[in-house]
Formats: sequence, structure tokens, C-alpha cells
Amino acid sequence: MKKYIIYIGLLAIGLLLGWMLFSGSSNEETGHDHSETAETNQMWTCSMHPQIMQPEAGDCPICGMDLIPAETSAEGLNVNEFKLTKNAMALANIQTSIVGNSTSKDATIMLSGKIVENEEANVVQASYFSGRIERLNVNSTGEEIRKGQLLATIYSPELFSAQQELITASTMKESQPALYKAVRNKLKLWEISESQIDQIVASGKVKQNFPIYATVSGTVSEKLVEQGDYVKQGQALLKITNLNTVWALFDVYENQIELFKKGQDITVATNANPNKELKTTIDFIDPTFNSATRTVKLRVVLNNKNRELKTGMFVEGNIENTMSKKEQRLMIPASGILWTGERSVVYLKTNPDEPIFEMKEITIGKQLGELYEVIDGLKSGDEIVTNGTFTVDASAQLQGKKSMMNKDGGKTITGHEGHLGMEMLSNSKNERLIVSVKFQQQLKVVFNSYIELKNALVNDDGDNVIAEAKNTLKSLNKVDMKLLKDEKAHMNWMSFEKEIKSSVSSISEVADIETQRSYFKNLSTNLTDAIEIFGINEKVYSQFCPMADNNNGAYWLSREEKVLNPYFGDAMLKCGSVKQAIE
Repeated sequence: MKKYIIYIGLLAIGLLLGWMLFSGSSNEETGHDHSETAETNQMWTCSMHPQIMQPEAGDCPICGMDLIPAETSAEGLNVNEFKLTKNAMALANIQTSIVGNSTSKDATIMLSGKIVENEEANVVQASYFSGRIERLNVNSTGEEIRKGQLLATIYSPELFSAQQELITASTMKESQPALYKAVRNKLKLWEISESQIDQIVASGKVKQNFPIYATVSGTVSEKLVEQGDYVKQGQALLKITNLNTVWALFDVYENQIELFKKGQDITVATNANPNKELKTTIDFIDPTFNSATRTVKLRVVLNNKNRELKTGMFVEGNIENTMSKKEQRLMIPASGILWTGERSVVYLKTNPDEPIFEMKEITIGKQLGELYEVIDGLKSGDEIVTNGTFTVDASAQLQGKKSMMNKDGGKTITGHEGHLGMEMLSNSKNERLIVSVKFQQQLKVVFNSYIELKNALVNDDGDNVIAEAKNTLKSLNKVDMKLLKDEKAHMNWMSFEKEIKSSVSSISEVADIETQRSYFKNLSTNLTDAIEIFGINEKVYSQFCPMADNNNGAYWLSREEKVLNPYFGDAMLKCGSVKQAIE
């Protein structure tokens, strides 16, 4: 019995040792298999060409660099989703915003216009009889005149004869009162006063020259005759304007017309005095549509008794969008939208905690200031990219996801374009793309602002350079990218706009004129390329100074062949030459 107990104990010890040995081996084998599985699932990519994905390590087939392990955090994403690293988000300054309903407080509509004369206060001073101007007492336009002031004296043969008739009729007024009355009335029709007529009758002498007196007070806006001219009855001598009130005329695009109505509040500011705002109301909306500019005129009346407002001044009008709560609309910033042809796309952040994005096509409506109405494609609470949108789109293209230029997805970029993260469309400088006239007109406004900026540099006026740079930025923001229906034109403009905006913003933020000129070089280069490709229906001269930029040379644009150097100003005003005429 004791022997059996010993045998059982040895067997139990043997089983325990066996379990310990084989169990450890099994665990070790299991752990090894897991490692092999993980290694099998590892994908490898190129740091310079992230579209390359291979199941094993090796060299990049494009640039030959060693492949690196690809991130596996994208597992579980939907087919159209893609992820950016936090480092890429920071480097590209990619920012997002929550989409929400906007009311009038969120959208202020900005209009551009200029000061013109109040046509209702215009008066034409005419001659009421024919004759020769013996003396003209108004020397130039801009003169202030008052009612009753002597403007001119005129010799009139027909008035000379009429005076003789009056003197003769006055001798017979007792026997022929009707004739006398008729002759007096004839003179009254020529605006001869009762006192003047009585004076002629009393003296019995004919006056050779008759005076012309101002019938209103105001400013001479146009001088229509000169001393010695012969004028006919009813011919205009002077145009007189009362500048106590002036008009501000604003351009309203056709897609904004229904947002405005007569009596609506508007705030007006001038470039000459941007800190002073004039509050008034819309006085008139022109019922006639200008088919050339695709705009209508909106008019407001401004008080100008202190004469601060000059005709021809540029003004800016700001109107709060008057939507009621029932009319609340889903609004997104223009910076968050990419356009290509008829399509409008945004990038939706699909995970609130991770930088995961997906392209969404949307339908947009009216533009309200810097915001666009979203009719379809988004809902309140969605989070979209509003800064760095183009960079996000480039990443989507690299990863073969749905993008602005490839709505069905798939790899679209190969070769070294991937170093930049975007596909740059090449274009020879002589290749003109066909775009709408309206787009050319908007680009021309940018060019006009650029010319004012250039002139400020020519005049060595650093403070005015900053002001004109801000005006150029405003003009650039008004260029409607949706007008470019062709994808090639669209992509080219996106590239130019980014560079132009960067240069102009940099100029507006520095006070040192030499630094301003360094940014002006890049601005000029990109605007020149844009005008060559799109055109502005105006002849433009490209000029070059070999000594600018530390003898590296620099170009600029001008309306005239005459060289006025913006890089040196008075120091070397005429240094440079015309290199090209762009038409």
C-alpha cells in the first residue's frame, strides 16, 4: 500500500512538471505567432511620396529613398476618409470651424462705390437771348457762386432792337397801352426784370450790353463757354452743382439684388477718412440692369455741408443682412469652399477628436459679405476646414481619396509633384486661357489697386503703401472664383491668388519701405503671370530694373511705357526699361 502511494505521488509530480514545461512553450509559441501576424500586416511607405504603399520594406520606386513603416491608425476609416498628422496640421496652419445658422448679426454685406454729384441739385445756367459774350466773370470750374451774382455780360442785337421798340412804345402808352404792354412782356420773356425795363424807359437810352445773373447758389462744375463766344437763346453757359448733398453710387451684383430694398440702413466710409462712418439709408435702386458689368446701381444721399466728400472719391458701404429668425440660413466662410467648374466642395471633419476628413460636395446660394449660404450638403453643427483647405485637398489627392479635381477618388499625382503636396499646372507665359469678361473685370480691379500701390512706392510713401495694400487685398477678396468654369483656369487662379494674397498681406503688415519693396517683387511676378494667362482687356507694360533686389533684378507692371521705378523711388526714378506689352 505504501508502495502505491509513492507511485501516485511520483506520477503527480511528473504531470505537474510536464504542464509547467509545455505550458511555457505554448505561450512562447503563441506570442511568436502574434508578432509574425503584426509584422505581416505592416505596410511601408515613402516619407516624400505617401501615395506609395508596399507590404514590405525596400526602396521608393519614385525617388529611391528607404521606405518607412506606415501609420496603422487609419484602419477602420471609411473609404472616402483620410487622416492628417498633427504635425502636418500645425505646419499648414489648418483650421476648422463649426457650421451654424447665421442671422443679420453674422453677415455684413460690403459694397464698393464712389461719390458723384447729386443730379437733383444740378442746375444749368443758360442765356435767355442770343448774343456775344463781352465779359465772362467766371474763370474756372470749382468756383463758388451765390444767387444774384453777375456771371457775364452779353451784347445782343435782338435785345438792342427790343429796347428801341420799348422806348418807342413808351411814348404811345397812353394811346396804345396794349402795344406797350406787349413789348414789356417780350422783354420779360428774356428774363429782363421790371426794374431794368423801367430804367430803360426812364432813361430813354438803349443799353448795349446786358448782364446775366446767377439764378442759384452752388459750385461751378462745368464751364461751357469762353469770353468772346457767340451764344444762342437757351444755350447753356455754366453747369452749377449744389454740393451740400452728394450721392454715393454702389455696384450690386445680380445674385445680391434681392437682399436690398429702399430705406434699408447703410454705413458709408471713405478711404480718405476710414475712421469716420456716415449712417444713412438706401435712397434708390436702379431698375435698369447693366449687362456689361452684371450689376445694378444702388444710391444713397450723403450730407456734405462741410465739403469733406469730393466727387470721384471711392467709398465703402456696409449693410447688415436683415434676416429674421425664420429666415436663418446655414452660412460658411468663403475660405472653406473650393470651386471647380459647377462643383463646390468642402472638407468635413468626421471625427471631433482626430484630424480625419472627408470631401463633401455642397450647393451654395447667395454671398453675404465673406459668407456663403449653404443650400444642401451640410447641416448645423458640422465641422469643416476653413483655413488651409487647398492643402487638405492636396493631401486627399495624394492618398487617392475623393478630392476637388477627382470626385471619384484614386491616385492622381505621381512623380515629384508630391514634394509640394499639390499638382501645379504648368502654363507657358504666352498661353491665354478663355475666361468670362466678368472675371477679367474683377481681376482688372485688383490691377487698378496694384497700380495705386506701385505709385505709393514710386513716391516713397510707406504709410500710403500700407493703405493701398489693404485696398488691393479687398479687391482680391472680391474676385469670384466660381466664374472660372474651366478646371485648368481654376487651379491656376488658386495658385496665383494664394501667392498674391500672401505678398499683399505681408506688405500691409510692415512699415519699412525696403521690406515692402521686397514683398512687392513677388506680388508683381504673380500678378504679371495672372494677367498674361487671364487678361484684363487692357494693354499693360511689364518693366524691369536690373539693379533692384541687390542687383538680382525685379519686374513690375505699369499702364504707361514711361518708367517710374517703384524699387528705388526718387533715388533712381527712371532706372529700368519696358520688357513686354501684355494685351
